[in-house]
Amino acid sequence: MKALIATGNSALPDSLELADVPEPAPNADEAVVAVEAFSVNRGEAMLLNGAYGTPADRGRRLGQDIAGVVVQAAGDGSGPAVGTRVVGHPEGAGWAEQVAVPTTKLAVMPTGLAATAAATLPLAGLTALRLVRAAGDVLGRRALLTAAAGGVGFFLTELLAGAGADIVAVTSNRARAARLKELGATKVVARAADAEGAFDVIFESVGGREFSDAVAKAAPGATLLWYGQAGLEPVALDFFALIPSTPLTIKHVPHWVSPTTDGQDIATLVRLTAEGRLHPEIGRIADWLDTAKALDDVYERRVQGNAVLTIG
Repeated sequence: MKALIATGNSALPDSLELADVPEPAPNADEAVVAVEAFSVNRGEAMLLNGAYGTPADRGRRLGQDIAGVVVQAAGDGSGPAVGTRVVGHPEGAGWAEQVAVPTTKLAVMPTGLAATAAATLPLAGLTALRLVRAAGDVLGRRALLTAAAGGVGFFLTELLAGAGADIVAVTSNRARAARLKELGATKVVARAADAEGAFDVIFESVGGREFSDAVAKAAPGATLLWYGQAGLEPVALDFFALIPSTPLTIKHVPHWVSPTTDGQDIATLVRLTAEGRLHPEIGRIADWLDTAKALDDVYERRVQGNAVLTIG
């Protein structure tokens, strides 16, 4: 079968190539899915171009967000039957004609939900959903979201608005600012430093100076949920500068740590989307042969929302 593999080239437009690879050999608890669509994430671009250290080794396979049809059910009897449309969160290798996915990382895709929309849900949606869960009751609370105009930020804004939060979102892009307001943000500012007032809960994913500026906006007793460092700059904090926010709680929130399975949470995201309460933001749909270009544009922030690639 065909799959996209890393070339080892740090230049994103040349970072992938189509290759013949063996068909999936699933474990007993895995179903094989024929992929119809997948989405790509900025973190995957950073793995390929070496932003995290060194470029991905030649031959490495990536891909965490897929939608498609089960063509081989799990041997242990768990999960969906052959022919079921599903959304999945494989641990890499999703940029392929077929991929084996643990049944705990699959959710059924209802009739009427397009594979292109469903493919945006796993990574960005799981991150946003689990951040809202970690924040607790946000009804009537002031929330500050840095880097709000990405895939996670759009989902997070809509989920928080639906839960009753008063949201100030951060982006310097005017078109994305308008969309964030449509999704429920009360106000949009260009930088965390521009936000007015104090916030009960802060969602931070940039690091560096933006982290420090966001912390400076914390109300006494606030919680800051730290879920990324997209700016690749480490955080520097002044103990004494935090005293006005005391007792401030900072929580490190990796999206993959959860008491619920990926499949359970993807099912929630699917339901909210099917009910019209969550709206995947798709900035591009293209053939999967254009994945490398899409990754380059996502990395350079030329795509608003998610980039989705289709197979066949």
